[in-house]
Amino acid sequence: MRKFSSQSKAIKIVKSLLFGIILILILAIGGFYIYTLDYYRASEDVNELMQEAENRIEVLKNTTVIYPSKDNDAHTGIIFYPGGKVEAVAYLPLLKQLSDQGYTCVLVKMPMNLAVFDVNAADKIYGDFPQMERWYLAGHSLGGAMASSYMEDNSEKVDGLILLGAYPLNEKEENVLVVYGSEDIMLDLAKLETTEKVVEIVGGNHAYFGNYGEQEGDGTAVISRSEQQAIAVKEIAEFIK
Repeated sequence: MRKFSSQSKAIKIVKSLLFGIILILILAIGGFYIYTLDYYRASEDVNELMQEAENRIEVLKNTTVIYPSKDNDAHTGIIFYPGGKVEAVAYLPLLKQLSDQGYTCVLVKMPMNLAVFDVNAADKIYGDFPQMERWYLAGHSLGGAMASSYMEDNSEKVDGLILLGAYPLNEKEENVLVVYGSEDIMLDLAKLETTEKVVEIVGGNHAYFGNYGEQEGDGTAVISRSEQQAIAVKEIAEFIK
C-alpha cells in the first residue's frame, strides 16, 4: 500500500512539473508573439512612393523588388535586410534612390520583422535574377548584423557588404562599407576600429535610413531624413562603382 502511495505521489509530482514547464512555454511563446506585434510601421509617405513608382516596384510574397528605369539594363543587384522590428517597406524610399542610380534592389520581408529568423534569405533570390553579374548584400541595424553573418559563410556569392547603423561581425571581412549617423547612440563605434571603409553622416542618427518615424533609444538627428538617405545613397554608389 505504501509503495502504491509513493508511486502515486511521484506521478503527481511529475505531472505538476510537466504542467509547469508547459505553462512556462506557453507564456514565453505568447510573450514573444506579443513582442513581435509591437514593431515600427512605415510612414504614410511610403504608400505615396509605392503609388508614384508602381511601374518599377514589384511586390512579391517575401520580397519587394525595385527596378531601375526601363532604359537602364542593370547587372548589379542589392539585397537588403531590414532592421529589427521595422516594417520592411519603410526602406523603400532609400532603395528607390539606389535604383535611380541603376541598381536592382531586392527588399526582403523577414519573418516577424526579425532578420535573425531568415539569415540565408539571399540564397532564395539569386536564381530569380540570372542576368545579375554582381550582388551586394546590405542591411540596417539587426538586418546589417545578419547580413554580415551570412557573408561570413557565403563570401563567394556576394561582391560586397553594406552596413547601415551596424558593424561587421567578422573583423577580417573584406570589401565592407559602414555608414552611420554621428547622433546614433545605439551603435558600438568600438566595433568599427578594424573596418577600412567607414563613413559618418554628420547630424544623422540610427533610424533615418528608413521611413518609420523616431526610434526609441536613438539620438536626435540634426539633419532631415531625406538628407541622411541622400548621403547614404551617394556613399553606397561610390562604394559599388
